[in-house]
Amino acid sequence: MKDEVRIFDIVMIFGFVVAIGYAVWTGVATRDGVEPVGTVALLLTGGLALVAGSYIRFAGRRLEPRPEDREESDIEEGAGELGFFSPGSYWPVALAAAVAFAGISLAYFYWWMIITAIALLIVTVGGLLFEYHSGPNKQ
Repeated sequence: MKDEVRIFDIVMIFGFVVAIGYAVWTGVATRDGVEPVGTVALLLTGGLALVAGSYIRFAGRRLEPRPEDREESDIEEGAGELGFFSPGSYWPVALAAAVAFAGISLAYFYWWMIITAIALLIVTVGGLLFEYHSGPNKQ
């Protein structure tokens, strides 16, 4: 997990440094003062990287080191099954369409579209989540 934490730390530091530089530059170079939207967006980028990196750092302490985290590990230690990935699922495509529809509905800010987008998101997330669920009594 060290590499992942290091990546998020770099993004966090970059976001905060660029936010400070952006605020100073727009404050000096323009008549209007500091441009708030870009400054806040860059600060939020650094903050989001801080949150994600902190979570990975916290969760990584509780887990056993992976083969890629240890210097003395061999390639064979990382072999094996990585998980189950659905080969023919259409739910990710439906979820992407629902997210696109939600973005359009928020851009135009029509309430009927927003409510429909929320319903579509709930249905598609539920479909993706329960795609292979067969019930509590079935084997």
